[in-house]
Amino acid sequence: MENTTPKRKSPVIFIVAAIIIVLLFFGVRSFLHSIKYETTDNAQIESRAVPVISRVAGYIDSLSVDDFGKVSKGETVITIDDQEYQLAAIQAKADVTNAEADMANAQAAYSNSVANRKLASANAEVQKSRLDKAKTDVSRDEALFLDNAITKKQVEDSRSNFDAVNKQYTANLQQINLASTQVSIAEAQMQKIKALIETRKAGLAQAQLRLDYCKIKAPITGKIGKRNIEKGQFIQAGAPLFAIVNDEKFWIVANFKETQIDKMKEGQEVNIIIAGYPDVEVKGKLSSFSQATGAKFALLPPDNATGNFVKVTQRVPVKIEILNPESHAGILKAGLSVEVEVQVD
Repeated sequence: MENTTPKRKSPVIFIVAAIIIVLLFFGVRSFLHSIKYETTDNAQIESRAVPVISRVAGYIDSLSVDDFGKVSKGETVITIDDQEYQLAAIQAKADVTNAEADMANAQAAYSNSVANRKLASANAEVQKSRLDKAKTDVSRDEALFLDNAITKKQVEDSRSNFDAVNKQYTANLQQINLASTQVSIAEAQMQKIKALIETRKAGLAQAQLRLDYCKIKAPITGKIGKRNIEKGQFIQAGAPLFAIVNDEKFWIVANFKETQIDKMKEGQEVNIIIAGYPDVEVKGKLSSFSQATGAKFALLPPDNATGNFVKVTQRVPVKIEILNPESHAGILKAGLSVEVEVQVD
């Protein structure tokens, strides 16, 4: 008797079929996604890192920040021992006071020379009146002498008086010239001291500015990196001390292949997946494109004119603006790796 029971199909067939269906599903899904989106994982979060730099040299007197500490714009983060700068400011202030005293003396000398010139002018006017009278007397006495109305001695006395008054008038004119010269000298002295005062005031302002620089303030609001300085340490002017990372403004720089950017344009919607927070949904929009590939910013950019040209797909940096960054303030950190999807269709 023949066995008519049908043979069971091997479960391997069903497993293989299920795998094929799953692969087809994800393949079609990936294909449709690639048509609608351009993706890359060559991207990271960026922010501004502003260095804190001392404008004066000196020993650190106090520190008000620690590693990764929060600071506000305008907050004093470092104080430099300012005793030397205080003494320099006091000396500069004394120099200004001394120059101002010299100006007071010069102004007094100027006023005195002006008064002397006025006095000399007044004396000359008086003497001119006497000279005119003496001249008239001489003319009158000479006429009277011709008429034998007076003696020869009286005529000679009139002439002698005229000569004396004339010489005195000449001396008065010389005094006016001398007084005018003294006025000019006093004016020049005041101009010189005025320039000196301006120079001394500039020195005082510089000394005060250097004194103010002893208090180093945070240029932006953010968090500092690692603090590599300690109290009592000597720092040089212009040396970077640490950096403050702006924790209020973040963006993303994604490096897309040159074959991906033909359909991309500014304003397109971007999905952002942060590697450390894959479950957090972050949205953005394409902001701008770099005008050069990343290789052009390298220390040794490629030179295809050397003869050993090998074509390599280049990457173009693209800036992506994060929408509503304040709602993700706790997770956005400069340098974090992200994956971005730009919707191009």
